[in-house]
Amino acid sequence: MNAKKYAGIVSHYEACLREHGDTHLGVDWPKEADANTRYAVMLEVIKGPKPATVTLLDFGCGAAHLYQYMCRCGIGHIDYSGLDLSPRFIELCRRKFPSLPFYCLDILERPEELPPFDYIVMNGVFTEKRELTYGEMFDYFTRTLRATFAKARIGIAFNVMAKHVDWERDDLFHVPFDELAELLCRELTRNFVYRNDYGLYEYTTYVYR
Repeated sequence: MNAKKYAGIVSHYEACLREHGDTHLGVDWPKEADANTRYAVMLEVIKGPKPATVTLLDFGCGAAHLYQYMCRCGIGHIDYSGLDLSPRFIELCRRKFPSLPFYCLDILERPEELPPFDYIVMNGVFTEKRELTYGEMFDYFTRTLRATFAKARIGIAFNVMAKHVDWERDDLFHVPFDELAELLCRELTRNFVYRNDYGLYEYTTYVYR
């Protein structure tokens, strides 16, 4: 798929940032409380007893609100890094948190520039497809999952829109459970968990080594 097509998704989020600033609306989450729920669910990909420290990449970090959530909740066992395709968001993140590592790169074009991490989370990276067709978005989705899983020592987490909703929006990415399971088993692993228990019209998937 032409990179310019998924770059349109980035342009949409940059427009949200220009209009709403460094807020939940600036990363196109309608409700702040729901955004906080997503942050909690993403971090629950970290399994087992609480470790001393794990490394985590916030892939599609936006304005690094996940890190702010971690600070508010006193979560100190996660060594946080962020990545985004948008130079505008990365510039904002580096101003806010100059001591943290942030990457501005396309993993599909420059995977060698990204080190491995214990966990990689992708919150909101695949919920909106904007003007892409379902097939174009699914291709981008597949290639990105393959690339990020290759960089994860333990596991990844991501969310997509559910099919079991009152109605579907053409600009959102609604993925059937069975189609995702087939993709994961074929491309990555059979070791995955669906999370459909947190009250939003989406679901989160944890994929482990």
